[in-house]
Amino acid sequence: MTQKLTFAGIIPARYSSTRFPGKPLALLGGKPVIQHVFERASQALDNVIVATDDKRIFDAVEAFGGRAVMTDADCKSGTDRVCQAVEKAGISADVIINIQGDEPFISPAQIEALKGCFDVPDTDIATLARQYPKDGTFDGLFDPNLVKVTFSLDGRALYFSRSIIPYVRNVDWKRWLANADFFTHVGIYAYRRDVLKRVSTLPQSSLELAESLEQLRWLQNGFSIRVAVTDRQSIGIDTPDDLAAAEAYLKEHDGDA
Repeated sequence: MTQKLTFAGIIPARYSSTRFPGKPLALLGGKPVIQHVFERASQALDNVIVATDDKRIFDAVEAFGGRAVMTDADCKSGTDRVCQAVEKAGISADVIINIQGDEPFISPAQIEALKGCFDVPDTDIATLARQYPKDGTFDGLFDPNLVKVTFSLDGRALYFSRSIIPYVRNVDWKRWLANADFFTHVGIYAYRRDVLKRVSTLPQSSLELAESLEQLRWLQNGFSIRVAVTDRQSIGIDTPDDLAAAEAYLKEHDGDA
C-alpha cells in the first residue's frame, strides 16, 4: 500500500513593500490580510505557518492564534524564505505548499487541487492555471504582468511566459481567443520537501533572467512541474487600491469568496 503523503503550508509575509508597506497587517473586514490567508489555508491543511522577517507580523499571527516563524530579512525570494522556514520550524511533511501572503481569498479547493497533483509519482512541483476567458480583452491577454503557461495533455508544464503563448499562426490576432485556449498562471506552488531544498540552491538560469520568472529556473533544470486547472478567480493585494477592491468584494459576497 502506498503511504499517504503529508502536507504543510508556509505563508511568506514581508512587511516591506514598495507599493504597499505593511500590507500583511492591513485590515480587511476587520481582520489583518494575513489572518484571512492563514484561516483559509487552514481549512485544507492541518499544518500552516507564517514565515516572516518582521516582529510586528510575527506578533499579529501569534495574537490571532496562528503559528509563525522568524526568517532572515535578506532572503532573496519567497521560495528561499519558505525553505528557511521549513528548516527552522522542523517541518517533516512530504510536500510543502507556498501560499502567497497577499491572497486573502485563496480557496481551500485550490489547495486541494495542488495536493492532488502529487498523486502522480513523478511530480516534483505543482502549481495552478486558469483559462483566460473567451470574452476577455486582448489588452489583458497581452499584459506582461499576466504570466501565461502552456502544459502537456497530461498536465506537465511546458513553458511559462510574459509573452502570449501559444502564438496562433495564420489567424488574425483579433480572432485568437476564438481559435485557441490560453491559460494564465496562478502563483501558488507546492514542492516535495527534498525538491524545495534543491531548487533553493540553484543559480538563476538564462530563461529566468530573460523573463524574470523563477519557475523557468526549475523547468530549465529538468524538474517536472504539474499544472492543475482552477476556475476560481484570485484577488491579490499589491496596492491600497487593491485592498479597497477586496473590501468591496468581501462585502458583496458576505465574506464568502
